[in-house]
Amino acid sequence: MDNYAIAENFALLGKLMDIHGDNSFKAKSYASAAFTIDKLPTPLSELSPEKIFAIRGIGDSVGRKVVEQLETGELGILREYLEKTPPGILEMLNIKGIGPKKIATIWKELEVESLGELLYACNENRLTLYKGFGEKTQNNIRESIEFYFGTLGSYLYQQIEPFATAVDQKLKSSFPGEQFSFTGEYRRQLEIVNTLEWVTTVPVPGLKAFFTGNGYEVISETGEYISVKGKENVTMGFHSTEEENFATQLFATSCSEAFLRAWGAATYWDAGAAYGSEEEIFSAVNCHFIPAFQRENPEIIHKALAAPLPQVIQPGDITAIIHSHSNWSDGVHTLEQMATHAQQQGLQYLVISDHSKTAFYANGLSEERVFAQHQQINELNTRLSPFKIFKSIESDILNDGNLDYSNEVLGSFDLVIASVHSNLKMTEEKAMMRLLKAIENPYTSILGHMTGRLLLSRNGYPVDHKKIVDACAANNVVIEVNAHPRRLDIDWRWIEYALEKNVLISIDPDAHATDGYDDCRYGILIAQKGGLTKERNLSSFSLEDFEQFLVGQRAKRPRS
Repeated sequence: MDNYAIAENFALLGKLMDIHGDNSFKAKSYASAAFTIDKLPTPLSELSPEKIFAIRGIGDSVGRKVVEQLETGELGILREYLEKTPPGILEMLNIKGIGPKKIATIWKELEVESLGELLYACNENRLTLYKGFGEKTQNNIRESIEFYFGTLGSYLYQQIEPFATAVDQKLKSSFPGEQFSFTGEYRRQLEIVNTLEWVTTVPVPGLKAFFTGNGYEVISETGEYISVKGKENVTMGFHSTEEENFATQLFATSCSEAFLRAWGAATYWDAGAAYGSEEEIFSAVNCHFIPAFQRENPEIIHKALAAPLPQVIQPGDITAIIHSHSNWSDGVHTLEQMATHAQQQGLQYLVISDHSKTAFYANGLSEERVFAQHQQINELNTRLSPFKIFKSIESDILNDGNLDYSNEVLGSFDLVIASVHSNLKMTEEKAMMRLLKAIENPYTSILGHMTGRLLLSRNGYPVDHKKIVDACAANNVVIEVNAHPRRLDIDWRWIEYALEKNVLISIDPDAHATDGYDDCRYGILIAQKGGLTKERNLSSFSLEDFEQFLVGQRAKRPRS
């Protein structure tokens, strides 16, 4: 077992003990152990029991349970709690806004044991009868449950990718000589995939026999289309077609509905003709090729009819890591490890941007620690040259829209990333006040994760995207595409507008460990949908061009 799985077991155990009203001291100790283990830089599996027991925050009692998991793959006491907890109660832990104490009240006093019952109770206004459940809390729980129900069976692109690759390989080996090609939401690189789809030359009866023989359930079967689902709870759909119609079917299923309707109206293409490839479809109507990931907005058709589309950003175009956290705040690795790993990947520079002081929950940097970190950066830059570390901070946008530090401290950074991390439940008016004030702050260089959304977990606070983009254009502020696969924020649908307003975009991994750099790939995939080119992406700038960018940022700041 890895550290993450062990930490998850302890975290769940602590929550279940609270739900059952058992020893609160032990529950807290398990929760604390989960936090400690999750932050450990060394795998527990590589340590001896003695070294595990010696870790601060673990000790002998918890340490023995760590060893138990490493040796057996499970935690006995957790299994006992799971066996005596109704499944619906466990599912409530997925709902934002209800922690173990509230779940205990819902279960023991309200006698509700499922989310469906709880939603009904909310609609009946019954939660407000109990201590700790006001009208606002009840409404938030109702909205969270409805949001949760709407996401079941949906997956982040990053979540579904390994499964999709494995199934694709299995199908191709099981049906040699037949064609399979991804299509639909997955091929269009959408951030959320509801149905994983293929176009194939295998007839529907052959697909049906294969999947039912492997334990899958047939969800629907209509003409030349079949969808199935297995124990993984992933809906998979298959468009069966003859080989001569393969390209046509692939094209038609790799477009949004709006794009496909507009395509027919604009090109009068012959959907019944046989094409050897998608490229032939475009050539037949004298249209420049549009990749599947850009077949969303119908307006792109007219651009492609007039001229070739710009070459979108590619993975090899990333030259730097911008927005990253070291163990100075809540990151796993040291500043030197973060820099060395970036250097080893062939990158030219690193922008370290640990959390600011108000983010106490993330070990945010006090003013004294800021200057201590700057001293270490200076020392590392001397040793690692020509690779360079730039001094940055992810400054909290406070409730009044101000940034987290005095102007004197803000001026000590090469650039400032401004982000909202607290009081996320805001009206649009409140959110816009905070964001616009931060954007207008002359020390702000980059606006971080614009809406604060967490895909499939939390809707972002409401914003007027156009006004934010316009403000960034007016104040020479870059907009981040936060590449963490749960964020992907700014939404790709607004990248084109930002580019029209000559606003720079920056694909940033928000990395809290060296392996977080790999998340840049998901930012690239989503930015491609918005038509981002490497020339308009800040993290594609050469070291020389980036330093010139900083000259412009410093020019915004008031002269001391």
